[in-house]
Amino acid sequence: MFTGIVEEVGQVVEAAPNGLRIAGGSVMDSLAISDSIAVNGVCLTVTERTATDFTLDLSEETLTRTNLGDLAPGGLVNLERALTPSSRMGGHVVQGHVDGAGRIVAFGGTREARELRIDLPPDLARYVVEKGFIAVDGISLTVASQEGAVFSVAVIPYTEQHTALRVKKTGDRVNIEVDILAKYVERLTASQALGGR
Repeated sequence: MFTGIVEEVGQVVEAAPNGLRIAGGSVMDSLAISDSIAVNGVCLTVTERTATDFTLDLSEETLTRTNLGDLAPGGLVNLERALTPSSRMGGHVVQGHVDGAGRIVAFGGTREARELRIDLPPDLARYVVEKGFIAVDGISLTVASQEGAVFSVAVIPYTEQHTALRVKKTGDRVNIEVDILAKYVERLTASQALGGR
């Protein structure tokens, strides 16, 4: 489990069809083989590590649902280690189980008030509500508005400077994890409509 509060931006060292090698800084301090780490919001398992980088395997499911297959050496990624029992919960509950990829349709405004607009796959739009939680490339953000399948979030300068959003542009794909609570409510409501089955 994660919070969506990105710890640092890592850099892709190697991108193979079935795996990634990523250079990190402070996340390397306590990172061990078999640990979970969120890379652009995708929960992955560390399979190898050195003093400066770590390796992750990618499944076909991960490549199909996320933007990780788009990465190339030199690319920047958001990194967050998994929560521990003593961690502060600064964002929202993020599982690292990406629901799909959206596409940036606009990213502009003034330095102090940037707006990021993302077009979602239609099957995910129903889980998005104004002032609700959403994870974009693993970043916990608040939905500012929604029009059909397009939603917007406000991006403060700190968030842009301390995440890989600083290199994102119109047309880029971003990983989306909708609020798990919305999916549970939908499931429970559907179950009650079927007579509790």
